[in-house]
Amino acid sequence: MSVVLVTGASRGIGRAIVERFSREGAQVIACARGQAGLDALKTALPQVETHACDVSDDAAVDALAQGVLARHGAVDLLINNAGAFQPGAISEEDDDALLAMLQANLFGAYRLTKRLLPAMVQRRSGMVLNVCSTASIAAYPNGGSYSIAKHALYGFSRNLREEMKPHGVRVVALLPGATRTDSWAGVPLPEHRLMPAEDVAEAAWLAWSLSARSVVEDIVLRPQLGDISDKDFA
Repeated sequence: MSVVLVTGASRGIGRAIVERFSREGAQVIACARGQAGLDALKTALPQVETHACDVSDDAAVDALAQGVLARHGAVDLLINNAGAFQPGAISEEDDDALLAMLQANLFGAYRLTKRLLPAMVQRRSGMVLNVCSTASIAAYPNGGSYSIAKHALYGFSRNLREEMKPHGVRVVALLPGATRTDSWAGVPLPEHRLMPAEDVAEAAWLAWSLSARSVVEDIVLRPQLGDISDKDFA
């Protein structure tokens, strides 16, 4: 049974990923900041192991990694999905916006990955899947520090992939566009302009289900009609 650790797992894309891998019989470890969301997840999927963890808290990340390694020995698949979205123009946003976005979208994933990698390397198997964004590869108005942080997460993924090739550890960057999650709550867009989170979860599953001899390095998903633009609100 594969051991899969998913961060940001209580809602949206993370919740859909937990549900998808659970259906396949994986031992899923779900972590998120809010206990209420984890409790709801546990009620729906009692077999899932849940842990409250704010990935922007270094001590909490270290404790999570230590606990998981103590119980399971190693993680077969780490899915770094936790993050935060804060729109804003670089010229106008607060000075601390960049650090906040890096802490939420990059530093936690970087730290947790470093803690779990040695066991993967020792086994010469495993996968790290980082949930990036189309904002990781394209600039857009009002992207601000969020887009900078997502670019950095994609850069981390690409560099880690090169390092891990000789060790049998696969590294995947999953870059979804506009997806129906809480980030889009209240935005007046028709249903068809946003992808379902279940489609992003399916892409994660397909990347994992390949043999160890193959890796889908980058997965870019967008709504069928393309990225959201000003004309969608006209």
